Amino acid sequence: MTRTLSKFLALLFTFAMIAAACGSDSSPDDATTDTTEDGGGGDDDGGSDVTTGDVDDDDTVVEADDETERSYGGSIAVGLEAEAVGLRPWEDACSSPCYNIFVTIYDKLMEQTIDGTYEGWLAEDITPSDDFTIWTMNLRPGVTFHNGVELTAQTIADMFPIQQEGSQSSSQIAASNLAGVEATGDLEVTYTLSQPNSAFPAFLSRVQLGAVFEPAAAAADLDGFSNEPVGTGPFVIESRDLDNETVVVRNGNYWGVDPQGNQLPFLDQISFRPIPDEGTRLDALLSGTVEAMQTLRQGTIRDARAAVEDGEDLTLLEFQGNNVGGGQFNVLVPPFDDVRVRRGLTQMNSQENVIDALGGTGISLPGTQWYSPDSVWYSQKVADAWPQFDFEAGSATLQEYIDDPERSDGKAPGEPIDVELSCPPDPTLIAAMQVIEQTWSATGNVNVNLTNYDQQTHINYALGAENGFVGEHGAHCWRWSDDNDPSVGINPFLAPPTPEIAEAAGIPDIVSPLNFSNWFNAEAFGAAVAATQTDNFEERYALYEQIQLAIAEEVPIWYSGHTATMIGTVSNMQGLNGWHLPNGTVGIGFTNAEGRWAEVWLN
Repeated sequence: MTRTLSKFLALLFTFAMIAAACGSDSSPDDATTDTTEDGGGGDDDGGSDVTTGDVDDDDTVVEADDETERSYGGSIAVGLEAEAVGLRPWEDACSSPCYNIFVTIYDKLMEQTIDGTYEGWLAEDITPSDDFTIWTMNLRPGVTFHNGVELTAQTIADMFPIQQEGSQSSSQIAASNLAGVEATGDLEVTYTLSQPNSAFPAFLSRVQLGAVFEPAAAAADLDGFSNEPVGTGPFVIESRDLDNETVVVRNGNYWGVDPQGNQLPFLDQISFRPIPDEGTRLDALLSGTVEAMQTLRQGTIRDARAAVEDGEDLTLLEFQGNNVGGGQFNVLVPPFDDVRVRRGLTQMNSQENVIDALGGTGISLPGTQWYSPDSVWYSQKVADAWPQFDFEAGSATLQEYIDDPERSDGKAPGEPIDVELSCPPDPTLIAAMQVIEQTWSATGNVNVNLTNYDQQTHINYALGAENGFVGEHGAHCWRWSDDNDPSVGINPFLAPPTPEIAEAAGIPDIVSPLNFSNWFNAEAFGAAVAATQTDNFEERYALYEQIQLAIAEEVPIWYSGHTATMIGTVSNMQGLNGWHLPNGTVGIGFTNAEGRWAEVWLN
């Protein structure tokens, strides 16, 4: 990388230190706009129908029921795959399960529509300057927090110092180039960015920057706010029994209404119950212990489908988006610092067998990139470039490293490599890792040590906070991407993983602990940043294609399949499929098994 390019990048970006744990955009284990391939947004009805081989990506069609009369009242219980470790948007790591809780308590500034665009929720509108460095937002009037405090522009400005100190929000502040937030009117907020970012509204649609909390209550008790959060959302926290149940009740003063003018929400109460075991969670739905459950496991979707075929009266809301599962190599740890090892092991990974072990045969599409075949960002060129399963070719590529007298792991030529293969202890994940272990070991050149850690330990192991954020893992099961704007997930993944690498690249202080594979490619990182300098789709598409081609060439990660997700409900629960934005536009639906519960009613 030339010094000229280094100086150019240094001027373009000021990521600062990202000190965050793993969120839904880049997170462990398996699986979100549902789009056509013409660059023009998603299907009008929110459905998709993509066929690859014998696998049909036939998502549940997102469709609003604007005719049936709604009814108020009733309580439901929702089974989640994991507990929300905390309810502070700025501090607590949040993936699919906890998003279901967060959106009942907090409103976000922006939301995604059915076609993948971003429109206002608490914001009425947001407008950029010509160079995308100044964004002016007008808030919705007449909104109050659960404690009666009025929402104003100063509220958003007062949130910013807390967000700057939060482990979750600070990473998104850095990734979005956000430098300052100012109240420039009673309801007018001005965001100033250090560098252009054409995708900035996407960051305001996620919890870390978009969830609006009452800053005075938060500042008064930063720790206690986790169990007693104050938002403007449709439900109010009633009780929180960690690892057992979080209960929210109807906010009678909520500002929102549905397209027919009915005040939201309809339900009186929702109880969120963490049920980590997949079989137990599905059984809870089948037995009526809960009225809804979410999952990101193909095997559970398979079993739920079978139950419906056997006569169970359930509604299954399924979606398979960009989120793709597989694994990552720690490229700073030998032997994974050599591309021959990474490519050889990837070629010896049978996606078909791994997907089968995950229970996803006939459900999950095999992955070749961050984007699903029904995404506007999908590239056939990248799919063709991805190293496909070829055991003999992979074994030969690995053999080149094995026989190299200057091999990086310090072993003698001809000796097998050592691989630690780690994944959380979910039965289907263990089965998938065992398939990979057996294939790699069959060469006689790979000694595989399988390890299992609970999900949070798994994340911390990859994060390596006690080891300079380098991580101690070798080969780690993981997942990437979602259906937000690509910049939300790709920029932190590509930024320099250590100060030393950042310094060598001429971009000091731009360091991302969220680059879990520790792979840095200056050209790919430059492309990611360039993609935030324009809102032209064709230009951005070419840049993201360039990034995915670099990943296919250097193979810092491997793919199994795109993660199918599901929210299963009792049949008389309505409104989860087809919620609306305040302007009446239909929302994106239930991507990543994240429900929006304000319009749900019991019929």
